[in-house]
Amino acid sequence: MEAMPRPHDIAMTEPPRLMLTTNIAAVPGVDDRHADAFRHLGIRCVADLILHLPMRYEHELAEQTIAGMTKQARAVGGGNLTLSVCGEVVRVRSVPGRGRRRVEATVQDDTGAVRVIWFNMPWLADKLRPGLTVRVTGRATQHRDLLQMVNPRWEVVDPATPGKRPERYRPVYPASDDLPSWQIERAVGEVLDGVLADLDDHLHEQYRQSRAIPGLAEAYRMMHRPADADEPPQARRRLALDELLLLQLGVMLKRRHRRRTLRAPAMKHNAAIDRRIVARFPFELTASQRSVIDDIAADLCTATPMNRLLQGDVGAGKTVVALYGMLMAVASGHQAAIMAPTELLAEQHGESIGRMLDGTDVTTAVLTGSLTTVQRRGILERLEAGEIDLLIGTHALLTDRVRFKSLALAVIDEQHRFGVHQRATIRTKGHGDVTVPHTLVMTATPIPRTLSLTVFGDLDVSTIRGLPPGRRPVRTTVRDLAAADEVYRGVARRLEQGEQAYIVVPVIDESDMGLTDVHSHLEALSRGHLRGRSLAALHGRLARDERDEIMGRFRNGDIDALVATTIIEVGVDVPNASIMVIEHAQRFGLAQLHQLRGRVARATRKSTCVLLADASTPDAAARLEAIASTTDGFV
Repeated sequence: MEAMPRPHDIAMTEPPRLMLTTNIAAVPGVDDRHADAFRHLGIRCVADLILHLPMRYEHELAEQTIAGMTKQARAVGGGNLTLSVCGEVVRVRSVPGRGRRRVEATVQDDTGAVRVIWFNMPWLADKLRPGLTVRVTGRATQHRDLLQMVNPRWEVVDPATPGKRPERYRPVYPASDDLPSWQIERAVGEVLDGVLADLDDHLHEQYRQSRAIPGLAEAYRMMHRPADADEPPQARRRLALDELLLLQLGVMLKRRHRRRTLRAPAMKHNAAIDRRIVARFPFELTASQRSVIDDIAADLCTATPMNRLLQGDVGAGKTVVALYGMLMAVASGHQAAIMAPTELLAEQHGESIGRMLDGTDVTTAVLTGSLTTVQRRGILERLEAGEIDLLIGTHALLTDRVRFKSLALAVIDEQHRFGVHQRATIRTKGHGDVTVPHTLVMTATPIPRTLSLTVFGDLDVSTIRGLPPGRRPVRTTVRDLAAADEVYRGVARRLEQGEQAYIVVPVIDESDMGLTDVHSHLEALSRGHLRGRSLAALHGRLARDERDEIMGRFRNGDIDALVATTIIEVGVDVPNASIMVIEHAQRFGLAQLHQLRGRVARATRKSTCVLLADASTPDAAARLEAIASTTDGFV
């Protein structure tokens, strides 16, 4: 018969040591229900728990008497200080109310009393009872003749050994309804000291000291258990450095792989090819366009895959620059493709490229999801046979059935509208594991140089500055919301002259926030200043086919004005649309306002953008002044 363990053997048995890989369910105090709640927050193991950093901190003063807390609360007028007292519950009552039931308790010590109120927590009436010693922690305010705390945290305290809670900076974590911040804090407290010893610091001590940054374990201690308000910023600086270092290592490894392992078709380029390509353009290239073309041509002439970001304002001529590279591919006996985020934009590219190549032997096709099965099959067969030189399309280009005979250049327009995997998929349209097409991604969204070097470190960056000849800058004005009637009378006059307008609003539906919404504004304009005009609504809840149909009618001139959300931020070329009104412009960011304004930058007439705004804060006023003072998104 097996011997039973002796009592002192059981007492000496140590609990299993917690490691970074330990399942969250094994952390003391975490039951099955809480483990599921942790997993819903993405916390599956102890390492995830340590990486779940506080979003802010609350300064909790040391526990004091009720008289001391009253004095403190009066001194700061409630303020943002979190106060704590320990006392005996002398009275509890449940107070019914319309929609907001509350439980009131009176807690007192030898120096005074405090009224404590919890809203919508009726179960507390059964938990709290007179004679119970509790510690309550929260913000306190003076209410008439008595100190009051609303919805504070509370805990039962042993009256024999209550202990004084010291001053501290309490971490507040991203939490959920099923897992409040204090439970996350408690779980962190169970594991922090043990696992920090397991962390190896990848930055040596001399490097850390020269830059005045803490060690890795100390940084996590500062984040989860700061001694004062100065420690979390120091810790964030260290952890941010680690993230940037990891990002840069990944980017450099990717760049090294592309340059040393992958290969792309090397293209021909000479003066004769240059003359033939430039002759197809309807305007003279600017110096900036020519400089960027030289960069792209130099890349395409090598077997090292190009990976270049081309940025430039709306109307700066990015498509022509991309077409130059695509025609270099055709001149070298290969194929090229350009992928756009919408069918209308793809069709626009198809029409504009088709016009420039009219009369040449270059074959083009547009591949979108709306083609019939027969049309699609015909394009795919000709593409695989090499009978199509340039393919223009949408996400439809990414499907497995799209096969090129020899894809040498892939162009991605409005690259921020595509996901990382989508941008990577088109690069797999080459032949073999190491043969890939050259890649050119384009955007009209200004990307600061430091950000481009950090996040797009694997990309060479080219910027087209200025506008092609004949393009006029958009005149931007900021008007108060009270001037709306005057502004829309001006819009009506422009529509009478045959022009078209975009009217941008921040929300789709009416709300309590008092913001202009699509449906109400469309109705108000159709009954008011724009009565008798053809108006239409455009927003993200519409099906793609319906959005494309509305934009097609607007482009054809069948609609005078669009009342839309920011869905038009990336849109088609409508040269007759020369005026834009942006309602509540203070709610939009600089890049967004600039992108929206770009919709009327292609106008053949004098174009205007009016920012109707309530610039009630200095930041909003500065932002609007900045966008109105320049038309260059890359200053």
